Amino acid sequence: MPDDSHGEEPASLPRVRLVTDGACRGNPGPGGWACILKHPATGTEKELSGGLAETTNNQMELQAVISGLEALTSRSQIEVVTDSEYVAKGCTQWMPGWKANGWRRREGKKFKPVKNEEYWRKLDSLLQRHAVRFTVVKGHSGHEENERCDELAVEAAVRIQNGIDEG
Repeated sequence: MPDDSHGEEPASLPRVRLVTDGACRGNPGPGGWACILKHPATGTEKELSGGLAETTNNQMELQAVISGLEALTSRSQIEVVTDSEYVAKGCTQWMPGWKANGWRRREGKKFKPVKNEEYWRKLDSLLQRHAVRFTVVKGHSGHEENERCDELAVEAAVRIQNGIDEG
């Protein structure tokens, strides 16, 4: 999938690379999310992760992006690298229609509520603050940062499953 933009990318904004992943042990079940924030100009890198006891893989994929964007303190030019076409297409293609239809999606001739609406609404709000583009990578294909996020997300899900962490 080609890169898609959400908003403008002014050259004056700091550049950030946000790599994300989500994992779930059962779907639904205990889940984890993780992200790596990288500032290419300085090489500064920060890893974040967490999870929930009862969640879905899609919710954890969304939460990874949300948590990464929430961690930023100033408007930035962001490349979100994800293995989730659900997240990338939702943000770049589907969300405008959902919003125009009152956060509903067409199913046949009827409208149904958007699944994971609370996550999408939060993500929509965060996307408005930044200049964001999405790059989709194939999961479990050797992409170093995506593999690291997967490892962190699975570790978070296991901690939740074992009662070691509550999110």
